[in-house]
Amino acid sequence: MRLLCISDIHGRYKNIKKIESELREADIVILAGDITNFGDRGETMKIIREFMKHNSKILAVHGNCDLSSVNDALKELKVWLHGRSAVINGTGFFGIGGSNITPFATPQEYSEEKLFGIVEKAYNSLGNTEKKILISHTPPYGILDGTGSGTRAGSKALRNFIRDANIELVICGHVHEAKGIEKWQGKLIINPGPMHMGYAVVDINDNDRLEAELINL
Repeated sequence: MRLLCISDIHGRYKNIKKIESELREADIVILAGDITNFGDRGETMKIIREFMKHNSKILAVHGNCDLSSVNDALKELKVWLHGRSAVINGTGFFGIGGSNITPFATPQEYSEEKLFGIVEKAYNSLGNTEKKILISHTPPYGILDGTGSGTRAGSKALRNFIRDANIELVICGHVHEAKGIEKWQGKLIINPGPMHMGYAVVDINDNDRLEAELINL
């Protein structure tokens, strides 16, 4: 199974033209938040439908820079995974959108306690599904979350959750300059960076081995 992982589109959906063939080849397209740049439902519908011209199998969460009406659009298009889960080809996917509190008072920020409650509920809804993958807009604290100023912008609650959860892979975004792949506590964590810079491809082989690669645009 091939995952095409994209984050932080920020309304620049014209970049979709650069990856049309990659979208068609993917089994699942993952959108890890900030689909718009303070955009609304209408803009979100336009962007997701552009993706759907090439691949209808999309899983998405909103970002902190998406207005709340973005959530309504993602839900209407049946791609929204915030606080929810889905099982595809035996693999469980669950999601958490928005971010922990930032200094910028963006539209969709949550307390650490609320973040933990949402992600835990989504995880528990997968029950005994053997393979589990988390899609989160915000990264865990201390992992692929370093800003240009040297501060850490990730969520401590999410870090604690990932440490203890039985999951294999985390796809996140939020911190543009922290694009990368890191192994932590036995889990593979990927921040594909903002879409105008590139994306990530993850192949889940028949032996459940994960192979990940960052692609630059």
